Order: sequence, then structure tokens, then C-alpha cells
Amino acid sequence: MSQETVGGQAVRRATAEMLRALEPHTSADWSVPAGSVRWSCRDTAVHVAHDLLAYAGQVAGRPADGYLPLDLTVPGSAGPADVLRVVTACGALLATAVDAAGPDVRAWHWGSCDPEGFAAMGVAEVLLHTFDITAGLGVPWQPPADASAAVVNRLFPDAPAGPPVPVLLWLTGRAPLGDRPRRAAWSWRAALG
Repeated sequence: MSQETVGGQAVRRATAEMLRALEPHTSADWSVPAGSVRWSCRDTAVHVAHDLLAYAGQVAGRPADGYLPLDLTVPGSAGPADVLRVVTACGALLATAVDAAGPDVRAWHWGSCDPEGFAAMGVAEVLLHTFDITAGLGVPWQPPADASAAVVNRLFPDAPAGPPVPVLLWLTGRAPLGDRPRRAAWSWRAALG
């Protein structure tokens, strides 16, 4: 698997891939469940935007002891196309914050986390929830292998060997991996040390 660092460009590529996969389906019923997650497809996309904004705020604000008290509200009247525009904007904010931060910048995410960790979490949120939304909409789609490898390498230091897409889906409880059953609980490690 690739050992490249994860930065702002990776976040931009992930959000562009989300748009490529989902924009043709904005007229579909996004009130259906997003794959195996508990949210609708629309609410899952809003969740992605929320997390991208929160990660951008952390990198820019550099709090050492918790998440900044900010939130994202997307009106219920905003349809899928509007929500995807919000995701794009929040992804651009995270990418810009990561690119502007020096490698020594640290902010809190269950410990001290570097900009690469926030970028990797952003990419993971986009890829995994695009997978969930496409499953809910009945659209065949798989995360890109190179982005999956970067996420696995940065956030899952104890990952098993194997092709990056199936490994990422298994690590995050979305699919079995060979004879390993689907995981019921999981977490990633973005904090350093």
C-alpha cells in the first residue's frame, strides 16, 4: 500500500469523486437509508459536510483540549444537489486549512493530531459515506484504491494486509474480509503517539 502523506489535495480529490459518483443521482429519493448506517442518504451527506467543517476548524483554531463549539446547520429545504455543494465547500475549507498549516501544527482529536491526520479523517468520511449513500441509492461504486490505501496507512496502523478497498471497508464495519466477519465496532487512530 502507498505510504504517501495525506494532505489538502487528497481531500479535494475525495470530494470531487463524491460529486462524480452522486451528482447524477440528485433526483433520486435521498430519504432512504444510506446503506447500513442509521441516517438517510441526505443526512449522511450533511454529516460529511459537518465533519469536514469541524476538522477544518480544528486545524485552523488549534485547540489542544477538545472540539471547538461550532456546528453546521443545513436547512431541511436544501435538496441533495445543495447538500453536495455544502460538502464541496466544507471539503475546500479543510483542504485549505491543511495546506496552510505547518507540519508541526497540532489540534485535538482524542489527543494531539497533526494536519495529515485531519486530512485523512476527512478523506475517510467522504469515501466511506459515499459508499454508504451509493449503497442506499442502489448505485454501484467503490472507493478509489489509492485514497483507500492512504486512509488505511494513516488511520489504521494495525490493519491486516490485503487490497486497500476491501481492507478499508472491513476496518470500518462495512463488509467482511475473507473469513473475517463484518466488524460490529471499530475506531481509527488519528492522534499521534
